[in-house]
Amino acid sequence: MSAKPMMALNQMSETGRTPEAGSSPHAGLGLDQAAGLERAVSRGPHGIAPGRPRPASAERRRVALLARTLETEVIPRLILSRREANAPAYIDSPGGNLPQPEDVSVVSGLAMQGDLAGALAYVGGLTARGMPLDCIYLHLLAPVARHLGDLWEQDRCDFTAVTIGLCCLQQVVLENSPSFRPRLGRADVDRRVLLAPVPGEQHSFGLLMVGEFFRRQGWEVSSGSGTTVKELAAVVRRQWFAAVGFSLACEDRLEVLAGAIREIRRASRNPQIGVLVGGRVFNERPELAALVGADATAADGQQAALKAETLLALLMREA
Repeated sequence: MSAKPMMALNQMSETGRTPEAGSSPHAGLGLDQAAGLERAVSRGPHGIAPGRPRPASAERRRVALLARTLETEVIPRLILSRREANAPAYIDSPGGNLPQPEDVSVVSGLAMQGDLAGALAYVGGLTARGMPLDCIYLHLLAPVARHLGDLWEQDRCDFTAVTIGLCCLQQVVLENSPSFRPRLGRADVDRRVLLAPVPGEQHSFGLLMVGEFFRRQGWEVSSGSGTTVKELAAVVRRQWFAAVGFSLACEDRLEVLAGAIREIRRASRNPQIGVLVGGRVFNERPELAALVGADATAADGQQAALKAETLLALLMREA
């Protein structure tokens, strides 16, 4: 029994009175239940009205009745309501190698509220259960980002909520980046990639995760977020890159992407630079990758890093 109910019982046994308002030992019951309990307690087990002398045995039965009510009804309900409000979904979800739909739902809510501490704690709970970060990135954070995009397209949330959610997800990735360590040691000059959203794209969370997978495979990653096609061309003219990766969500910017790829190939210091494309539009229609002049498309960061490895091997063999 918690401290407050015990104090209430001690006070009643010493003074013969119920505690003052605000310290009711049965807080948390419904109004009708609380009122009924008050009437039962105030009259006692034998219907004795307040103010009249009570036998000692009746007083003991009265205290015992209240203690039993607290132990069997009030405290369990308080514990249950607190658990239902605060328990993360992963605590009760069945064990497994992949996040569950309820995990995606909970993290989506935390992200849209800008609750970074809650999102980090949730991801930490999953890693504590033995779930690897690459699994969390691919099967939790990526679906959450897609879910936020779907909510926006369906007019179920505004652009601000999506932006807050994606910023929260980006910070979760950045906070976990030190634990997502490269497997192959230091990057070398031949393993350099430039990642950029197609100019005009609003968000770059997907590319942030793609960059994490490239770094894990020993690549040196440069970001072209927020730059124009001319600025990207200037970057590849100054510095040697094995590959460049573009992200695109909307099909109406395919022409912009095709023009950017042509400009990159003309300006590149590496005449055999590999071009990867990804994003929702290519996940739904992978055949569009060839139409915009790309060498390959990838559904996620893990695939992108593997395909870049293949392009690099082909490049080195032809050199």
